[in-house]
Amino acid sequence: MRPAMDGRERERRYLPLFWRVLAVNAVLVLGMGVVTFAVLPDRFAKLAPAEVAVLAIALLATLTANTILLRRALLPLRQLALLMSRVDPLRHGVRATVPSAPSEVADLAVAYNEMLDDLESERRESTSRALAAQESERLRVAQELHDEVGQTLTAVLLGLAGLERDAPEGLHPQIAATTETARESLEAIRRISQRLRPEALDDLGLPGAIAVLCERIGQAAGIGVEPAIEQRLPALPAETELVIYRVAQEALTNAVRHSGARHASLSLRRTGAGVVLTVSDDGRGIQTAERRRNGGLQGMQERADLIHARLELVSRPGTTIRLAVPA
Repeated sequence: MRPAMDGRERERRYLPLFWRVLAVNAVLVLGMGVVTFAVLPDRFAKLAPAEVAVLAIALLATLTANTILLRRALLPLRQLALLMSRVDPLRHGVRATVPSAPSEVADLAVAYNEMLDDLESERRESTSRALAAQESERLRVAQELHDEVGQTLTAVLLGLAGLERDAPEGLHPQIAATTETARESLEAIRRISQRLRPEALDDLGLPGAIAVLCERIGQAAGIGVEPAIEQRLPALPAETELVIYRVAQEALTNAVRHSGARHASLSLRRTGAGVVLTVSDDGRGIQTAERRRNGGLQGMQERADLIHARLELVSRPGTTIRLAVPA
């Protein structure tokens, strides 16, 4: 918010280049007329009214033509300045219009577009490395939870079962309660492990994994999640399938945790050689200020940029998130 305010304050401190150049040209034209009148006063005294009118019209036409030419020449510079002040690093593909005629403004627009290309390329590469490291860490944590904590809790359950057989009747309620707590903890570990490592994506493919995701989140949150999933999707790279899965997971999680939704729907369909994922809920929606602070939305946008997909969010209230993955 502050940078935009600073830009408006800077704009109020100076006169735009267009008006400065136009003022200089107007002063020069009028100055030439004054000098000519001062040097040749006799000739101006002999001018007929019609000739004076023609001269005035010629001066006015000169200033008008000067104004039009200056506006056309400097308009790309103004547009470039506005674009540079409004550019959003999270929105990819926004570029300045390059004038067709060679000029300094055209060179500046080309250089600015090349700079944006380099920034987006570097951002995409850094995001790819960060997400790859994140997925690797998730896999490691999921394996440790399953292999170490899960096995430990399983051993505890077996030990409690043996203890219950040999313990006095009076201790059976306490042992049963402890057994139930350990069993619930083991189930929680399994759910966390499933969220960290989407095993269903490898076992069932993308449509099956998304269907399992909808069922699991709906049961855990106690809301209705209605899936509409095409089974015959185009072949997609493993990275693209993982991005679609993670975006669906984050969108449904946001609907459950933040929107207060009672119902959500998920659609995954084919569009030509690409796919479109749409997640909608009937919650309170997401305000504009919340969008900037929401780390989940930013994470979804970064993943979408990684595979050159387009992410759209509409809040009415109720929220609809749409991910369009190109071929």
